[in-house]
This record gives sequence, C-alpha cells and structure tokens, in this order.
Amino acid sequence: VALNLRPLWLKVFHSINDFKKVKGAVVTTGTFDGVHVGHRKIIDRLNEIAKKVGGESVLLTFHPHPRMVLFPDDHGLELITTMDEKIQLLGEAGIQNLIIHPFTKEFSRTKSLDFIREILVEKLGTSVLVIGYDHHFGRNREGGIDQLREMAPLYDFKVTEISAKDIDDVNVSSTKVRMALDQGDIELATSFLGYQYSFEGEVIHGKKRGKGLGFPTANLSNFDDTKLIPCNGVYAVEVKLNGVRYKAMMNIGHNPTFEGDAAKTIEIHIFDFS
Repeated sequence: VALNLRPLWLKVFHSINDFKKVKGAVVTTGTFDGVHVGHRKIIDRLNEIAKKVGGESVLLTFHPHPRMVLFPDDHGLELITTMDEKIQLLGEAGIQNLIIHPFTKEFSRTKSLDFIREILVEKLGTSVLVIGYDHHFGRNREGGIDQLREMAPLYDFKVTEISAKDIDDVNVSSTKVRMALDQGDIELATSFLGYQYSFEGEVIHGKKRGKGLGFPTANLSNFDDTKLIPCNGVYAVEVKLNGVRYKAMMNIGHNPTFEGDAAKTIEIHIFDFS
C-alpha cells in the first residue's frame, strides 16, 4: 500500500546538527521500528507532556539501524518499517520534530555522559526526556535510567519514565511483531501494530503462466532489502495502484503448480482488473 503525504506539522531533520532548538523540547530516542502500539504509548506521553508545558515533541532515531552497522555481516535483521514508512507513521502519531541521525561506528563509541551532555542538552535543548524503564544508550549500552536521573538536575532537565507496568500492560515489542509476520499470523501482527502491515514492490515480467490459466498475476520484485516479507503462504490483500484500491490475493513462495520453479516469488492476482 502506498503511503500518504507527510503530515504538515512534522519537521524532519537528517542530522542532529541540522536540528534547530525549540522551546520546551520534550524528547525521546530509539529505533521505533514498526511504530507499534507499544511505541505509541511512549509517543502519546511525549505529546501529552509537550502540550502541557507549551513545548514541542522531538524524537531522535537513527539510520541505518545500529545492528546493521555494528554487525554488518551477521545482523540478521529484517525491519518492519522502511524509513519512509516510519516517517509517515511517526507523523501520524503526532510527532512534531523527527531527527534521523546517521549511525556510524564512530557515533556508537559515544560515552553515555557525552550523549547526555553534548546531544540531549547542548544539541537538542531537552527540557523533559521521556524514556522506557529498560532503555539503554551510549557506548556498549552503558547508560540507563539511573544515570539519567542522576544527571538531570545537573543539566536542568526532567526525566519521565515509562514504567515496566505500562510497557507490560501493552505487551508488544518489535520482536513479537516480526515473529507474528514470520509465522504468517497477520491478525496477531495487526493487533500489535495497530494498522495493517504493508510493503511496496515493482511489477516485473513473469512467465505469464497465470495469464494462460485465466488468473494473470502481477509479479513483484525490487523491495527494500531490509524490509521483512511475511512467511510463505496465500494471503488476502489490498493493492493500491495509481491511487485506486483493489481487492486481491497474493502468493508468497515457490510455485506449487509447475515443476522446476525453485525460485521464491511474490505474485498478486487483482480481482476485476486487467
């Protein structure tokens, strides 16, 4: 499904250095892959506080995903959202300022105290930091909620913690979403995400066997190579093409009808469409 236009209130910065400080910056940080209902709980709290103090919400995330930089040959990661999708979802969730900072090995060596002092305080002008109870940051993930509470009075910002109970009540994580998609449990994945999972591809020429059988299919390829594709199976789907939505069915996997087709394919038959 193609994405909508970016919300008008969302400002996107592609580096911490590009960000212009705002009055009453209420900040959170993390990868936010999937922007699922657990993430929305943090974002809702962020926006609530920003409104209360007359400030603006600021979310700091990173690209590429840190694991892809730290373990380039063995990250084993398939992402729920591409960066374009994440921007759209964060905007829809009400984020006003999104900073997408390039993640590098050099940046990964930033000490937690330097992260607090140089980034949260000097670069972002944080007045309130909203963070999950188990969030870690800085070199070797050495920083955590205890250090933030210790440093906050020294640098004149407040820390709002999303408690273990709040997180556990939602009982959602990006890992759980990935597992549901890997197992083909789309209903469970949708309940975790709060929206229908989607991906985009380019239609390419296939072998036209479906057309000969009276069931022509659009063969999809050229996906974002970091994007998670659900497990093999047949799915009921909705296709958005040139602004029009169609009902369709999709097969992911090896073609069971014809012998010798070893390659994995994604084929979609669109109903009432030539």
